Amino acid sequence: MRYFSTNDGTRRVSLKEAVLDSLPPDNGLYLPERLPALDVAFWSEWRDLPFAEIGVRVAEAFFGGDVPADTLAALTRDAVSFDAPLVPVAERRHVLELFHGPTLAFKDFGARFMARLMGWLSGDDAGGLTVLVATSGDTGGAVAHAFHGVEGIRVVILYPKGKVSGLQEKQLTTLGGNITALEVDGTFDDCQRLVKAALPDPAVNARRRLTSANSINIARLVPQSFYYIHSMRMLPPDAEAVFVVPSGNLGNITAGLLAERMGLRVNRFVAALNRNDTLSPYLAGGTYQPRPSVATLSNAMDVGAPSNFARMREIFGHQAAAMADRVAAFSVSDDETLDTIRAVSAAHGYQLDPHGAVGWHAANRWLELHPETTAIILETAHPAKFPEVMDRALGAGHVEIPERLACLANLEKQALPMPADEATFLSWLMETA
Repeated sequence: MRYFSTNDGTRRVSLKEAVLDSLPPDNGLYLPERLPALDVAFWSEWRDLPFAEIGVRVAEAFFGGDVPADTLAALTRDAVSFDAPLVPVAERRHVLELFHGPTLAFKDFGARFMARLMGWLSGDDAGGLTVLVATSGDTGGAVAHAFHGVEGIRVVILYPKGKVSGLQEKQLTTLGGNITALEVDGTFDDCQRLVKAALPDPAVNARRRLTSANSINIARLVPQSFYYIHSMRMLPPDAEAVFVVPSGNLGNITAGLLAERMGLRVNRFVAALNRNDTLSPYLAGGTYQPRPSVATLSNAMDVGAPSNFARMREIFGHQAAAMADRVAAFSVSDDETLDTIRAVSAAHGYQLDPHGAVGWHAANRWLELHPETTAIILETAHPAKFPEVMDRALGAGHVEIPERLACLANLEKQALPMPADEATFLSWLMETA
């Protein structure tokens, strides 16, 4: 399989170049030259396959021509070593729990797969690899844990100062070793801008090869499609399923669109957004206007310039009407987020994290208009990762903190301050490469 840039459809690169370079020189995003479809044999047995085997078959469809089958199967099974249960919570409302991995967030699926694939692809590169990661919350922790201790790979995590929860910060700043955390005086969009400025820089890359572990990297995006297929087999075959996806950088919903292109039958996708909503205006009239992000209670979705919009637009042939036919979008306020956490806890005894609450509220709005459908709401992180918001919604002490988070409380934060300035960041990379 060859890969092209969303900014230049004529240039083709290998899987190794697409994954290890992460970003094309023209600052687009890589997509495969064809979106593979899973064969009839797969769809005749998919409901009976274990979760990890679904991942193996999807990975083969994308990467099977470039990675030996036994290697790809082994790294996929090793990455997908935990479940993603679909929990029926209320009538026509199911929650897909994606927080059962090591860092209690959906990013574990993509980060673990990508770390293993990068390790295999870079095995012959004597110069080593530096992985740059911009995070608005969960990505940093997932990538840090996935790559911690991996020989020959250094990880640099950029996160916005004061804009991630305390436990999220501890997950990405306490490992040390080959993991370095930079506390950027700015927003997630600033962090993402710094990463995108560094990736094509020839001077830095001459010292040490740079890549990214954000969803701009195709190797992190593909494994997120695994759980879309996995979850659908737990509904009746005739269910009109709608995936409701808490959305920030739009990588997760793009992964769902990949699953649909592979043959998964889906009624619709619903992007559940907070105040940082740049998608609704495009779906309504074809106008896309990135803007500075604003802070909300669902901090991992505080993205004003979502990178994966470029992939979504490419998938739909740059036609807003075609995208609007498959994707709907709803914006949810902080007050609505808090009210949803309280209401679902009181009515159903189920605790949603702030991002899942945005999803639930958007699902309610969709189901009011389309009561014949069934919503699968992606719950992207464990509520214990957001104690301040959960205490505000439910009162102190209502959310049990898992041991893997509780043990972080007494660990010392290790982070370097960094201004949101490209020249300063590039200079730091040159000095430390």
